[in-house]
Amino acid sequence: MRRLPLSRLSLRLLAFNLLLVFLPAAGFLYLDVYESQLLVAQERAMVQQGRILAAALAEQGELDAAGAEALLARMEQRTEARLRVIGRGGAVLADTSRLGPRAEDQPVPGPSTSRTDPYESSSPSPVRRETRESLLYRGGVVLYRLWRTVLPEPGPDTDSRASRTSRPAGALDPEVAAALAGRYGAEARRNPGDPRSMTLHSVIPVRSGGEVVGAVRVSQSTFRILGALVEVRLDIFKVFLASVAAAAVLSLLVSTTIARPLKRLRDEATALVDRRGRLKGSFRGSRRRDEIGDLARALEQLTRQLEGHLRFTETFAADVSHEFKNPLAAIRGATELLAEVEDPAERARLLGMVERDVARMERLLSGVREITEIDARLEGEGAPALDLTGLLGEVVESYRLRAGRGVRIDLQAPAGPLVVRASPERLAQVFENLLDNAMGFSPPGGTVTLEVAPDDHFARVLVADQGPGIPEAHLERIFDRFFSYRPGEPHARNGHTGLGLAIARAIAEGYGGTI
Repeated sequence: MRRLPLSRLSLRLLAFNLLLVFLPAAGFLYLDVYESQLLVAQERAMVQQGRILAAALAEQGELDAAGAEALLARMEQRTEARLRVIGRGGAVLADTSRLGPRAEDQPVPGPSTSRTDPYESSSPSPVRRETRESLLYRGGVVLYRLWRTVLPEPGPDTDSRASRTSRPAGALDPEVAAALAGRYGAEARRNPGDPRSMTLHSVIPVRSGGEVVGAVRVSQSTFRILGALVEVRLDIFKVFLASVAAAAVLSLLVSTTIARPLKRLRDEATALVDRRGRLKGSFRGSRRRDEIGDLARALEQLTRQLEGHLRFTETFAADVSHEFKNPLAAIRGATELLAEVEDPAERARLLGMVERDVARMERLLSGVREITEIDARLEGEGAPALDLTGLLGEVVESYRLRAGRGVRIDLQAPAGPLVVRASPERLAQVFENLLDNAMGFSPPGGTVTLEVAPDDHFARVLVADQGPGIPEAHLERIFDRFFSYRPGEPHARNGHTGLGLAIARAIAEGYGGTI
């Protein structure tokens, strides 16, 4: 199977980081709501201007062109909207566009400069044109169009006030007709130069003496709003790009610090065993001081323990085979001689040899079964809390009652209880095996000492006897399976299997201790 250049975890982290970026960015795509609020605010401002002008014109009584123009001239072009005063018949009596453009809306002189209405112009401002033509803005437009390909915009609003029908020549605009009839008139017309922009028209009736004498028409383009929205969108797109770059860098960093170490652990785990299930490698561990480093070190320790267990299993089978080899060979030889020997005394001697070797094999089988059960079932037996001092007292008392060689046992323990967690039967077996070994090597009248003391979070038990001691060459072997060293007893192998101390070590290590 072809592997991806990035791991699945790296791709998920990248997707997660990008999702955190796209969720707020997706909200920015709905700036249309903000645009609608700006349009409503602009219309309210236009209506307010129209009402103020209508109130001023109402004081003049009947409207005339001279009075209306004089009133508009006194405003000194301080309004952002185009104001027109309309008479009873619909004729325009005064218009702020006839008084000249505002100072800040003067076109830049040039070979193709023409005088246009700054309030209803369909040409974008220089700043907005420069922004819209920038490469960054065009890139954002491409992404926006791709987004709208997946999620198209809603269809046209059938209730929109934007004009879509043609009127007969000379007919009044519907909003003007509504105002001359005494109602508020409003209309929004698309600008031919930019379909996204429009010009808002608000017409307020002028009343004098209880009747409508004219109307005030306020017109203003939405180019300023759209220009501001373009700048906002561009700034948001810059933040979005910076966020995407930061997400990519963070994903790369996380991939380097998390995904790659995990991939290395996976590769090591794949190469850990061969097709037959045998260990052929190990985890290398790590110096990292985080959870991945802890995992690598735990796996390294796990492979060491597994390797030790497999080695134990392999050597255990070899040791058992070796220990059974000698008694089986002796039994075979004795039975072959029985068929040829006629002397009753010799036949009894051979039968005794067979019985001793059979008994030895029984002891070996019993010890092998016991050490195997300890290795397999110790953790499942439970480890209740018990008083080690009290347990040792019971074991020592039992040995004192049956000590036949006059060996004295001296128990030195603290006054209070010393609590440990272990099975009382298994733990008693450990000390019984140790006492058997110590008393077996002690001279008549000797003393075996058991010293118990707390040691940090453990309990330390020292067993000492007055026997000949252990040769330096055998110090590392005394707890090995089937090892027995009794130079003073020529037939010691017949009565000892060499599993007592090995069983003691298996139980101690099974409870997390050492021996």
